[in-house]
Amino acid sequence: MAGINPLMLSIFGSSYSAISALVKSYGYAAIFGLMLLEGSSLPVPSEVVMPLAGLFSHQGLLSFYAALGAGLLGSVGGLAIDYYIGYFFGKDVIYKHLRTFHVKKESLDSFDTWFARNGDVAVFVSRLVPVIRTFMSFPAGFARMDQRRFFAYSIAGTFIWDAVLMAFGFYALSSRSAVLILISVAAFAIVIYVVYYLSMKSMGKHRNG
Repeated sequence: MAGINPLMLSIFGSSYSAISALVKSYGYAAIFGLMLLEGSSLPVPSEVVMPLAGLFSHQGLLSFYAALGAGLLGSVGGLAIDYYIGYFFGKDVIYKHLRTFHVKKESLDSFDTWFARNGDVAVFVSRLVPVIRTFMSFPAGFARMDQRRFFAYSIAGTFIWDAVLMAFGFYALSSRSAVLILISVAAFAIVIYVVYYLSMKSMGKHRNG
């Protein structure tokens, strides 16, 4: 249950109001910039950014498809940053500067082992897993994974993730019923945590196997 605290903070934390204000003020540029930071392993929760983009698109403040495109471009741009850092600088340099990348050595070891065992599949699946979804770019870079395959699998997984989050915001958060919104957010948080927990458990088994 240790992973629930940062996950719940990502969804319900004080970042909500700040991100909401940024997206309202700067629209697509804010979505792109925030998702760029999230994609490059900085602590910006896509679980807040993209549902808000969906909500604002329902309210007519943004175009759904343009907001989705801005989020996808930002995400892929951030993933590319981490991939090329791993690709050109290698594991030793990253391990010396783990604090800069906001990742623990044990976690990066697990991601590296998971990638070594699953390759392309790990890149695709990780894009659908909350919290850890951005970190798989480093092991892919360490291994110098073919760039076309890396971006193809990353874009496919990231598109599904961003689209689902936006659809959640568009349909669930736009309800006029406060009770329905709270139930939807709670159910959404539970699903995200379960996916995260099972994924971390799976990586732990792979690492110890």
